[in-house]
Parts: sequence; structure tokens; C-alpha cells
Amino acid sequence: MDPEVPVPLWGLSYEGRARAETFVARCIVPSGAILFSSRETKALELAEILAAATGTPILTDHQMGENDRSATGFLPPALFEDHADRFFAAPTESVNGWERAVDAQKRIVSSVRTALASIPGNAFAIFCGHGAVGTLLKCHVGGRAISRDQDQSRWANRGGGNGFLFDFGSGQLLSEWTAMEEIGPDWFA
Repeated sequence: MDPEVPVPLWGLSYEGRARAETFVARCIVPSGAILFSSRETKALELAEILAAATGTPILTDHQMGENDRSATGFLPPALFEDHADRFFAAPTESVNGWERAVDAQKRIVSSVRTALASIPGNAFAIFCGHGAVGTLLKCHVGGRAISRDQDQSRWANRGGGNGFLFDFGSGQLLSEWTAMEEIGPDWFA
């Protein structure tokens, strides 16, 4: 985290990059999996690491970006957590100019729907994105109310580097947030 750098330009931390490289080294990511990514730096850096294993290009979409928090810019961790709690607690309201959770959810669901419609039905799709919009997607797919209780920090690695498995067509969550170290080959079976 660098207060002098706009949040969408933050890259993976040393630990995040190492975790992603270790994940890929386990050779469980299927060759040919279709990679979709936010255009924000952290997500793109993760997608690039995965692309080395899949041998496929990265398809990016600005609409997969994290919830827009540009109105406040960088916030110290405690203040950020307070804002994030309020973002999820009042999804139809803006928190100090942040994008509303319901709008971010509509955006990410639409983007994922469009992405999945563009690939063969038997292809594996991997989305590289962000915690808040990932949580909003998870809530939508699972038919759950928008809630911070569904956030990755409540289920898996608090600092990120988590995923969940879902079947968008049937509206089924097939897992909860799971740290990448705990994702097994059964996810791609």
C-alpha cells in the first residue's frame, strides 16, 4: 500500500507474488483455462502469473474493477475497514462518495455474465479480481444478501489471495472463499 499511488495501480506485494507463483508451481491450473481480469494492476499481475501456466491470453474488462473508492483515495487501514463495513452494511447508500455496493454488484455480475457467454460451455474460466466485488459476486451467485460476513477476510486469508468456485448458470456456490494454498486439483476436475 502506497498512499502516493492511486489504489488501482498498486501491484502485488512480495508475499502476494510469492503465493501466486507457488500456487502455479503446484500445476493444478488447467492448461487452456480462459483468464479474465480486472484492468487494475494487482489483478493483472496475478493473471499474468496464471497465464504462464494456462498458455492462454488474458481478457480484461474495466467493469471487473474493484468498487470505486476514488472519492476518498487512500485511507489508513482502520478508517478503510470502517468504510468497508459501512459499504456492505448499507448497500444502497454511498459511503463518502464510494460507489454503492448495489451498483458495484450489478456491474460485476454483468461483466461475469458477458465473459462466460463468450466461452465454450466446457471451458474452465478463472477470474482475477478484487475482494469487495468478488464478495458481491459471491452474494449474487449464492442468493445471499450483501454482507461483510461474506467477505474473503471473514473466510480465508485476510490479506487476499483467495478464490471461490461457482456455477454461474445454475446459481450455485460450490465453495466459500478459500486461500489459494488450500485450492486443490478437485476444483478443476
